[in-house]
Amino acid sequence: MLCLVALLLHCLPLAMGQYDICKYWVSTDDGPSWEFYACQPKPMQMKDYVTVRVDPSGITCGDPPERFCTHENPYLCSDECDASNPDLAHPPKLMFDKEDEGLATYWQSVTWSRYPEPLLANITLSWNKSIELTDDIVVTFEYGRPTIMMLEKSLDNGRTWHPYQYYADDCMEAFGMSARKVRDLSTISANRVICTEEYSRWAGSKKEKNVRFEVRDRFAIFAGQDLRNMDNLYTRLESAKGLKDFFTATDLRMRLLRPALGGTYVQRENLYKYFYAVSNIEVIGRCKCNLHSNLCSFKEGSLQCECEHNTTGQDCSKCKKNFRTRSWRAGSYLPLPNGSPNACSWGPAAANNCECYGHSNRCSYIDFLNVVTCVSCKHNTRGQHCQHCRLGFYRNSSAELDDENVCIECNCNQSGSVHDRCNETGYCECKEGATGPKCDDCFPSYYWRRGCFPNVCDDELLICQNGGTCSQNQRCICPVGYKGVLCEQSKCEGENKDCDSASSSYLSLATFLCSALLLQLGHF
Repeated sequence: MLCLVALLLHCLPLAMGQYDICKYWVSTDDGPSWEFYACQPKPMQMKDYVTVRVDPSGITCGDPPERFCTHENPYLCSDECDASNPDLAHPPKLMFDKEDEGLATYWQSVTWSRYPEPLLANITLSWNKSIELTDDIVVTFEYGRPTIMMLEKSLDNGRTWHPYQYYADDCMEAFGMSARKVRDLSTISANRVICTEEYSRWAGSKKEKNVRFEVRDRFAIFAGQDLRNMDNLYTRLESAKGLKDFFTATDLRMRLLRPALGGTYVQRENLYKYFYAVSNIEVIGRCKCNLHSNLCSFKEGSLQCECEHNTTGQDCSKCKKNFRTRSWRAGSYLPLPNGSPNACSWGPAAANNCECYGHSNRCSYIDFLNVVTCVSCKHNTRGQHCQHCRLGFYRNSSAELDDENVCIECNCNQSGSVHDRCNETGYCECKEGATGPKCDDCFPSYYWRRGCFPNVCDDELLICQNGGTCSQNQRCICPVGYKGVLCEQSKCEGENKDCDSASSSYLSLATFLCSALLLQLGHF
């Protein structure tokens, strides 16, 4: 009877398909031994372990103190932000604090007092650890959601970034993309980067506050709306290339590009009602341990997997010393329901164990490290087993590791990118204002001229003054008598000698033309 109870307790969690057991002590004909299973930690509130950074410098309100208004009462500007007063300050940490019921605390930006310059803010969340998203990212805005923003992610601790989702009240105008909904994606497009208009249109600050990155809706494409068919989701995560990495990140970044406008155009006479305010950011996920651990702890300021299966490292991404008989591999969700642990095997690495995926036929044994490494990797590969791509190349997701075309050249645009290297999905690191996989396009409010430069003017946001006209978003053509970047300065202000000389020249020219006309009439 006790044996039956023990068997039921052992099988119950496995039947649930949560992969929460890494190993189990079993009896065999050869004696007791460990039986290994693929395993992963439980989801948790990742905001409890995050480091937040807000930039550019000075974007947080309160230094110097500043008053602001709301869209509900745009001319009753009695609110104030003062960084030196704890009761009036709005620092970044208030995006993650526990709020009393009915009282929202929030980070707040400066107001758009420098309009027509764009009001831009970046909020970066870093974990110094790979995490896997398991639920929606929910960002709560006070006083209105941005009309334009984008969510980016990094897989290499912020060294490179690529888009995750675009948000705008008009996707075509803001990003040149058609608006889509995650619910309309299919099984072959579940990891597509889209632009959505669901969270950017003005609905009143007290009605709609949340902006979402819909993880559950993407899961539902495979597991059904109630997420009951998790076996199918786990199968797809394992078999569909790039899908598992789509939900993986080390950092997230929100780029706030234009604040809520209150359902109208920008009203220049009251710019104190335009700003960003974030009261909460929810990120639910788990530590990525490559299915080699079911526990993750916070040690020395960062998350760390407690590795099983003879693996080690922050993400359990390598074999322990003396367990390197074969190359390290991540665990697998398949076959269901227990998966494959792909545990590292005990024993010294053999000098003839030359695994280079066909990119080299020569290996070298490094005695003091007790490892075998490939020599002179070809086909733009590198690494101990020629399993990585050289700098300036990235992995071809449609090719196997032994394919000669496994590594594709990054082809980063030299003018728009920081360097010629890209991340594992082919996205280059772009300079300020540049965007696109190869950094060969510009964000709105920038124009291309061997790189991206900020627009001086346009027909909507930065209007040339005093009758000036905007030329190719690059400069204002000023009428006679005006000068300045936006034609905002009169040439004849004060005791301006240039104005007098310009007037004298004009009179001299007029006198000359008049005399010429009289002489011509005298001939008749």
